[in-house]
This record gives sequence, C-alpha cells and structure tokens, in this order.
Amino acid sequence: MSVNLEKIDQNVVQLEITVESDKLSVAVNQAAKVLAGKVNIPGFRKGKAPRKMVELHVGIQTLLNEAVEDLIGTSYPQAIIDSGISPVDRPDIEIVQLEEGKDLIYKAKVVVKPEVVLGEYKGLKVEKEATVVEDAQVDEDLKSKQQQHALLINIEEGLIIEGDTATIDFEGFVDGVAFDGGKGEDHDLVIGSGTFIPGFEDQLIGIEVGQEIDVNVQFPAEYHSKELAGKDAVFKVKVKKIQRKELAPIDDEFAKDISEFETLEELKTDIRSKLIKAAEESAESNYRNAVISKVVDNASVEIPPVMIDNRVDSMVKDFSRNLSYQGLSLEQYFSYTSSNEQAMKEQFRPQAAESVKTELVIDAITKAESITASDEELAAELEKMAQTYGQRVEVMKGSLEARGELDFIKNGLAYQKTVVFLIDQTA
Repeated sequence: MSVNLEKIDQNVVQLEITVESDKLSVAVNQAAKVLAGKVNIPGFRKGKAPRKMVELHVGIQTLLNEAVEDLIGTSYPQAIIDSGISPVDRPDIEIVQLEEGKDLIYKAKVVVKPEVVLGEYKGLKVEKEATVVEDAQVDEDLKSKQQQHALLINIEEGLIIEGDTATIDFEGFVDGVAFDGGKGEDHDLVIGSGTFIPGFEDQLIGIEVGQEIDVNVQFPAEYHSKELAGKDAVFKVKVKKIQRKELAPIDDEFAKDISEFETLEELKTDIRSKLIKAAEESAESNYRNAVISKVVDNASVEIPPVMIDNRVDSMVKDFSRNLSYQGLSLEQYFSYTSSNEQAMKEQFRPQAAESVKTELVIDAITKAESITASDEELAAELEKMAQTYGQRVEVMKGSLEARGELDFIKNGLAYQKTVVFLIDQTA
C-alpha cells in the first residue's frame, strides 16, 4: 500500500491511497463467499456456490463494491498512521480506480487537527485570590443551619405570613373553564419560595386556616404551555393548614443538638475551618483556570468548524443524559422552556469553541515539552479506577484495552501533568 498526501485547504488534506491488486482480488473472493451465504442461487445450497456463479448472479460490480468497503475499512486507518495526520472528522471517499486485476486507488479528503501557534506560557504573572473568611460568613452559615433544623409548628389561629408553609387545595380556570394540570390537593407551598406563578403566593399572605379565596394571576408570556402563556387565570384556593418555622436560639444547646460539639464556639471554629478550606479550594481552582485562560489567550489556532460542531453535539448529549437522571427528556425541557435544540446549540457554541481551543493548546504544550505519563502513573490511575468501580485492576485494564481507551487514559494523565507544569511555571 502507498499513500500520497496533499494539503488542499486550511486544516484539510487529501490522501491518495493505492492498495495492491492482489489484495483487491483476495477481498473480491472473500466478498463472493459472504454473498454466497446470503443469496439464493439455483442448484446450490447457501454458501456452497462457487465464486463464478455468485458473480454471474449478482454481478462483478456488486462484488467489487463489497470488497472495496472492506479494503477501505482496513487501509484507511493504516494510511492515517503512515501519513502522520490526526483526523477530526470522517473522510469523504472518492474511488479513482476499481477494477479487478488492477490496483485499487481511492482518495480520502479529511479535516485534520489544526496547528497551534503557541504564545508565552512560561513565567506568566497571575494573581491568586486571598482566602479570607469574615465573621459574617460564619454567622450566615449558622443561620442557615438554624433554618435547616427549625421545627414546623401548626398555626391553628392566625394569618399566613411570608415563610410559612401553607397546605392548600386549588383549581385553576381560564375564561371560566378548568385547564389540565391546574388542580391539586393537599399541596404544601412555602410562601415566598416563588414556586407558583408570580403573584399567586403574595395573595395568600393574610389568609387564615379554612378560608377559601380566588387568586387572580396572569401566566407569563414565555410560559411553557402555549395554551396558557399570557392568559389571565383564576385559582380557587382553600387553605387547609398553616405551618411556621420555630427557630431555636443559636447557643451552646443548639450546637450540641446539631453537631458533635459541646459549645457554640467549638461549632464556630469548625465552621470557620471548613469555610477556609472551601475558600482555599475555590481560590486554587480559580487560579488554575486563570493560568490556563492566559496561556490559551496567548496562543492562536484556526479551529475547524466541525470540531466545534462535534463538541456542541457532545454537550447536548451530556445535558440530555443529566436531564434523564431527573426523569425528564430533552423534548420536555424544550417544551417547559419554550426553546429548541438549535437555540441550545447556539448557546453552547462559545463554550464549546473555548473548550476545544483549550484542549488543542494544552496538547500542543504537552508535545512541545515532551510531557508523558509513565507506566507507573498509568498503573496508579488504573488502580484508582478499579477501586472506584469495584473491579480488579486486571479486569479494568483488559476492558480498557479491548475498547482502545488506554491511550485516552494516558493522554488525560499527560494533560493533567501539563496543567501542573504550567502552574509551576507562573511567576
């Protein structure tokens, strides 16, 4: 097999691949055997007809088409290796010569990974955030814990105030007609949570247990149900129960009740320690991202649109998968948000472009600095993965090898090492 490479456009190359005639003949004979088992040829059992009879029955062109498909499937990957290119999309194939007894010649036009022109990436000056925790942050955390551990007390007499939980029956009407999904019984609604249509919860403030009222609202213009969007509605509501949070005083007893500490001061010290740790982790993450962002900004690269398109598609799939964990489909999400897939893709596009550029730049630095993952580092990573998934290392490694993903793991480790390298190089 021989390969000739020609650059025909920015980030686009064309390979002219020649496969020897004897390999084409072998592939044609193999195609005849396969087809003999699929077609009915009078006088022969399936799979027993000789090649000549198969050829007479289906035609030489059918055999050649079957053969060339198999040959391209094996020769194209080898041509990629021989030419040293890194395709980022499927090739466009053009058959130049396909005739038994002659070499198979075809062209493969493909978009390849772009060349990155690196800028400064060593000795960059990047400021790290200060990790200061104020007393007010500790107090805010305590108040949050106070809310979390509050008791709900039934209010037998009294009026609803903001923050109360009201148990209600309701039914909604538009132009006097009840609409689907507008009815509920024994629904617990936290007043002020913004769970219901704007204006609904406000009208329950000042209402007492057992009282029935009409709540007048207008559905938002962008409401997910087009039949209701922008419409005026009346909800007939009955308040069945009112519950109010009873907050415990923040003192030593409170600290004992909600933690392993004996005093409020001990609890505050623990909260402060955790807030400092979280602030340090956040500052470290922001610093890392700032270093990478600066390195990427200093580099230039012409990204093929298909790379961004592929990344956008991947982001949509990830979003859809996350929705499924919540019991929602992508179509339902679009209905609720009055959106569509195209709008989502456009929203993801800037992030996708930045993500692709970052990976290309880090990869270029990895190669420029000859950064690789050692066998020991790979073994340690596989050990960690095996523990996470509850598998033996040998099984994990075998599974990754079978799927051709070991190189992906090694490249990921090299990527991480490059990021550490860049951070170590900052001034």
